[in-house]
Amino acid sequence: MSQRIYLPKFLDIGANAIENLPSLLKDIGCERPLVLSDKVMDTIGNVRRVRELLTKHNISSDQFLDTMTEPDEASLLPAVRLFLAGKFDCIVALGGGSVIDSAKAIGLLAKCGGRMRDYKVPYIVNQSIVPIIAIPTTAGTGSEVTKVTIITDNETDEKMLCMGPGLLPIASIIDYELSTTAPARIAADTGIDALTHAIEAYVSQKAGLFTEQLSLSAMGLIAPNLREAVNNPSNRDAKEKIMLGANMAGMAFSNASVALVHGMSRPIGANFHVPHGLSNAMLLPEITKYSVSAAQSKYADCARAMNIAEKHDSNGVAVTALINELMQLNIDLKVPSLSEFGVNKEDYFSCLDKMADQAIASGSPGNNPRVASKEEIIQLYKKIWQ
Repeated sequence: MSQRIYLPKFLDIGANAIENLPSLLKDIGCERPLVLSDKVMDTIGNVRRVRELLTKHNISSDQFLDTMTEPDEASLLPAVRLFLAGKFDCIVALGGGSVIDSAKAIGLLAKCGGRMRDYKVPYIVNQSIVPIIAIPTTAGTGSEVTKVTIITDNETDEKMLCMGPGLLPIASIIDYELSTTAPARIAADTGIDALTHAIEAYVSQKAGLFTEQLSLSAMGLIAPNLREAVNNPSNRDAKEKIMLGANMAGMAFSNASVALVHGMSRPIGANFHVPHGLSNAMLLPEITKYSVSAAQSKYADCARAMNIAEKHDSNGVAVTALINELMQLNIDLKVPSLSEFGVNKEDYFSCLDKMADQAIASGSPGNNPRVASKEEIIQLYKKIWQ
């Protein structure tokens, strides 16, 4: 099987890579950026740092800071209007995955018009959008290197999966120094999100040799360093490895797709406002346990890449180690249950049929090694509550 690989045109990686932003703008032929971020990045001074850097190089800019943690279409429209009115020629997206996802959607609507539901899967976004330079400040989502964005439909609460090569940022700056200020909860959730990307991309039915190698390398960087990166944010070495691992996992899943965990995660987020990385963490151990029978050797490879199983261990021993590690990781990183997060049990169980339909409609469960029926998905939703 062949794979077509989509990657940004430019990747600047390493400490203080953010200083390369002015030259990147020149390289892509843009000179009037709109800086898209959020209030947290503004408060800690990152937005000011970016705009002062641009001013220092005689680059005029403006900012939009009202992005949402879980972006919906309504949250995008003021930024679209600002972009068009200000005659900007690109977007600099500074923040976590939600900011970068928002930038992709804003760039799409500003260039192509319409509504986000016009572009949801199975539609493929092939048309070019406003050029985006993505600068992630969390190590997890991989959105800076993916051709994917997820935006909630305000009318249906559906988390719409939109994808296609047109959504890929033209350039990304991977500066791990920017991730050192992330709160422990966000660092944990985004880190498990990145690990989920790597595992699902590796076992996906759309995986190929190129994405498999990216996935294994990502697991090898993320798994041994995640606890340290969360518990000791001053550890630059751990932060650098997590940031690079998350970036590689993003490249892998953008080209090999995700699977059942992500398919089931999006409806939980849409219906109960659980952050994406957190809902992935809640699902990952149980879904892995469900899936291993269809791809035992590949899940065993994951355990070995994560350095929790030896090369000489049997596949059965390695898979058991993987499941145990995923459960222990959730304990160590204090991943709450749905009930502890505040989801009402009656509301949750009344929503299972709808969530199963939404999961299947996303297409991601069809990439899983073991493809679940609607009834099996409902039963898995019940298991993660328990």
